[in-house]
Amino acid sequence: MSHLPQDLHDIFPAAADRLRALKETDRHFRTLAERYAVLDDEIHRSEIGTGPAMDDMVSERLKKERLAVLDQIAVLLEGEKA
Repeated sequence: MSHLPQDLHDIFPAAADRLRALKETDRHFRTLAERYAVLDDEIHRSEIGTGPAMDDMVSERLKKERLAVLDQIAVLLEGEKA
């Protein structure tokens, strides 16, 4: 199954302003956002064949890491609503 890359703005469309603000002001958030983008790109390139091939175990590890990073981002965004 081919993965379609998703920017954080695609995943959290209602939080576009908060995403932008946090990227500018919160170093930890910016690091998480950058890590998510790198992981998402690496997974996408591997799945469509334009990046290095990876075995299933590596692919699953990267997908789990991407999900964990996304969870952390969601928690930070949720905290911003308060």
